[in-house]
Amino acid sequence: MNDKGQIFDDIDNKLLTLLQRDASLSQRELADRVGLSQNACWRRLNRLGEAGVLRGSRAIVDPGALGLQLSVFIMIRTRHHDDAWARRFRARIEAQPEITEFHRIGGEWDYLAKAVTTGMVGYDALYKRLIEGMDLERVTGVFSMETIFEGRPLVSSG
Repeated sequence: MNDKGQIFDDIDNKLLTLLQRDASLSQRELADRVGLSQNACWRRLNRLGEAGVLRGSRAIVDPGALGLQLSVFIMIRTRHHDDAWARRFRARIEAQPEITEFHRIGGEWDYLAKAVTTGMVGYDALYKRLIEGMDLERVTGVFSMETIFEGRPLVSSG
């Protein structure tokens, strides 16, 4: 059951898994793979969209094909926690096209960003843009040597 009180069954989970693996599948292909008629499949997809479970579809791009060779997880600790500063910092982060994910986190660090860059020179330029005038307590980068997997399909656990 999700936070809106909806129950997902095995067919919903199969549809979601298939779409997360290949959003280019036609409605007919999806229906065939989960054992539904096209109309029943359309109704389920429509319901999942209206419930906000499906939030669009995207193409998966190989970073290496674009010359983006380095993935960096940037951990940030700040001295400031007021709303005005947080909005300014968020705007700074959102203005950096290399940053593909950004999270406010609990624990020893305040924020975690994932960036994909051309290499160390690209990361250094990003780092300088991030810290300029922001009064951060600490920033560190953790560099990915190998992506074991990513984009694992999400499924409902209940």
